[in-house]
Amino acid sequence: MDVMTATATTVTAVCPKAPPGAVGPTNEITSYVLWGVIVLFGLGIIIAIGAIIAGRVFSLPHASKVGVISVVVVFACAIAYLVLPGMLNGILGKGCI
Repeated sequence: MDVMTATATTVTAVCPKAPPGAVGPTNEITSYVLWGVIVLFGLGIIIAIGAIIAGRVFSLPHASKVGVISVVVVFACAIAYLVLPGMLNGILGKGCI
């Protein structure tokens, strides 16, 4: 029993660690990806509003509907963008096994 407890304690103490010098570039790549996603949210809203306006001006009801649906989808994705990292952090914790 004592060996099992010692083994379990040793296994739970194992945490993944990035190689030396990898933290800086990894953080930089992650920040570029996050800013890119924010820019895509902005472009999605602008294009969706453009579709709504174009649909109203040129009497294209389908374009207006697609624009409204696009606005809803972008906002749903933005909410998921804020909520999902917290959920994953809660499930995975610090990343230690």
